[in-house]
Amino acid sequence: MSRQLRTSRFDPRAGFHAEGKDSGPSVPQGLLKAARSSGQLNLAGRNLGEVPQCVWRINVDIPEEANQNLSFSSTERWWDQTDLTKLIISSNKLQSLSDDLRLLPALTVLDIHDNQLTSLPSAIRELDNLQKLNLSHNKLKMLPEEITSLKNLKVLHLQHNELTCLPEGFEQLSSLEDLDLSSNRLAAVPAGFALLSSLLRLNLSSNQLKSLPAEISRMKRLKHLDCDSNLLETVPPDVGSMESLELLYLRRNKLRVLPEFPSSRQLKELHLGENQIEMLGAEHLQHLQAILVLDLRGNKLRSVPEELSLLQCLERLDLSNNDISSLPCSLGNLHLKFLALEGNPLRTIRREIIAKGTQEVLKYLRSKIKDDSGTSQNDSVSETAMTLPSESRVNVHAIVTLKLLDYSDKQATLIPDDIFDATRSNTIASVNFSKNQLCEIPKRNNFLSSLPEEMSSLTKLQTINLSFNRFKVLPPVLYDIPTLEAVLISNNQVGSVDPHKMKLMENLSTLDLQNNDLLQIPPELGNCVQLRTLLLDGNPFRVPRAAILMKGTAAVLEYLRDRIPA
Repeated sequence: MSRQLRTSRFDPRAGFHAEGKDSGPSVPQGLLKAARSSGQLNLAGRNLGEVPQCVWRINVDIPEEANQNLSFSSTERWWDQTDLTKLIISSNKLQSLSDDLRLLPALTVLDIHDNQLTSLPSAIRELDNLQKLNLSHNKLKMLPEEITSLKNLKVLHLQHNELTCLPEGFEQLSSLEDLDLSSNRLAAVPAGFALLSSLLRLNLSSNQLKSLPAEISRMKRLKHLDCDSNLLETVPPDVGSMESLELLYLRRNKLRVLPEFPSSRQLKELHLGENQIEMLGAEHLQHLQAILVLDLRGNKLRSVPEELSLLQCLERLDLSNNDISSLPCSLGNLHLKFLALEGNPLRTIRREIIAKGTQEVLKYLRSKIKDDSGTSQNDSVSETAMTLPSESRVNVHAIVTLKLLDYSDKQATLIPDDIFDATRSNTIASVNFSKNQLCEIPKRNNFLSSLPEEMSSLTKLQTINLSFNRFKVLPPVLYDIPTLEAVLISNNQVGSVDPHKMKLMENLSTLDLQNNDLLQIPPELGNCVQLRTLLLDGNPFRVPRAAILMKGTAAVLEYLRDRIPA
């Protein structure tokens, strides 16, 4: 090919153009060559003040090596190059992007975080295939309306910018699943947000929001809502009707009262710390059947209701820095891993007991139950409990209201028939037989190594806790229970999981594999994007490193996906 022919083809839409020397910064030819083969180019942290022209034109210009050598093997044919699908230009000094961005229409991932962008080019609308756009940690004051044309966009990260509003038509991003607007200057959320029907995760923390639109409750798929560090004085009651909501963060606001949560039966974490809440009633708690974490620290609570003891799934309870003077002894029946009480004027529990930690406090509260019930056990049975021959008590209120059958911490080798008789005709959704000496069927602190295939008939099972047993693999039958939302199998001997079968568990959002024998984590586990909580600490694998694990589930899944062989 002659020089005249090569240099005459300058129009990117008309044909090929020879790669010449840019007036801007250069990119090593080896990187460009690798990018043409893999479709991925990483230019992060290169101190770039602008994107080199050869990057924008990587798919339209003739490669430099083609100019130097016209004899190619079948593996080096430049005309068979792969279109660029992933471009990372983060952690540079970019202040703007060229309209030549349109020359990369195959992009599915564009990462420009940690730069100095003050605006985006209108040409961004031409990236029809874009699925992930990271613009966090820039200086954007507004977004162009053209961004609303990205119909395939699933992930949009805009945290740590200077946005005061969003463009009209933002709700047209109908494929959006993950939207992070934290640490901006937003004073309001458009009611049109309700039309973002695919949204799973919404982060609005660290803005200047004084209210939330009631329409936000129409996001039927939303699982994670973060409104920490705003100016919220109330939360619309409609939030309590969000059926898919699993994580709700409302810390550091100005809330005085709580909404009720009549439909939020999937809610696992409720963070309300550092507000001005004065009262917590039974109506706020009675529907929180799945709650694992309840954070109420730094409020103005003077008491907690007896009904708190009905939250049998609760693992972490933070009541620190309130005005609580006494606790209901029934809290001792909860299986808490963490209970924070410091900073309260408690009169009924000595400080030295609190200083010994959660389990000592729970033990003390349980002892007070026995002390208080010593004279009443000979009286008639109350309406909310029944005495069984085993001298244990079943909480009928928990059976009726929470659909929970609890026979835990009895050191029993079998479950008495009376326990099952107590359920009568009530529907049971959760069973807690933990801390016994059972050798078959029930849950944790036992010696189970397998589960029967018949468990696949439990078509409504949502949570299973198999911690502290002797499983060497994730029981195969669990993959056949499509309703499972939480699998807790920590402190076993699990050495492997099947990521392909797990991907088919569409409702699975929590997987606890802590303290097992996993020597490696299969990269394909990163495709299990339905997971919102993945716990892997305490295993002997070397990767992901602890630094990656500390970044949270989303970062771990992304790391694993990046390691999947092409």
